[in-house]
Amino acid sequence: MPDIHITRDHALGLPAARKLAFRWAETAEEKLGMECTYEEGKTSDLVTFTRAGANGELKVTKDSFVLDARLGFLLGAFKERIEGEIVKNLDKLLAEKEPLRAFDQALEKRGHSRKASPAAASAPVAVKKAVAKKKA
Repeated sequence: MPDIHITRDHALGLPAARKLAFRWAETAEEKLGMECTYEEGKTSDLVTFTRAGANGELKVTKDSFVLDARLGFLLGAFKERIEGEIVKNLDKLLAEKEPLRAFDQALEKRGHSRKASPAAASAPVAVKKAVAKKKA
């Protein structure tokens, strides 16, 4: 059983949900020191993430996000706070008309502006080879 299990329904459709999840994976790598792998499938995608003290996965479908995370001993002491922040931020994003834009604006507000690169301006799947892996 994961330490944290969060399910949120949405009406984004798979393409928009995919972009949002991919952006989260990029940000988790850059800002949280996570190692993320993004596997794109026909009907769902899977983001696996790991770092010292935490690992898990985010399943992305056309109508839901399902997050399962396992916390190590030290982070486990902050489980309620971590889970509360994830829920608060995800619910706030999904309430927005344009969640991806709201995510980018929230990052800018916190002083974490996205680094513009030619790859980032094109297709999200091409942004980071280390993050993006196509499911066979």
